[in-house]
Amino acid sequence: LLQDVDVKLTVEIGSTTLTLRELLALSESSVIELDREADELLDVFVNGTLIGRGEVVTVGDKFGIRMTELVAPDKRG
Repeated sequence: LLQDVDVKLTVEIGSTTLTLRELLALSESSVIELDREADELLDVFVNGTLIGRGEVVTVGDKFGIRMTELVAPDKRG
């Protein structure tokens, strides 16, 4: 019964902190440096809870994520 419940899966590639001045100065050509190395795995969340990590892949003409690590249920925050 619960296997048909929809959940939201989110992939986080990194984050940064900007001042309001920096945010307002962004344009279409702006590059924002994130706090993650290019070769690091991406965090995968379900309904806001970290469930694992993975890497970006392409599936046809769309992006996908290949899961490479799963977080044990007792380690999820």
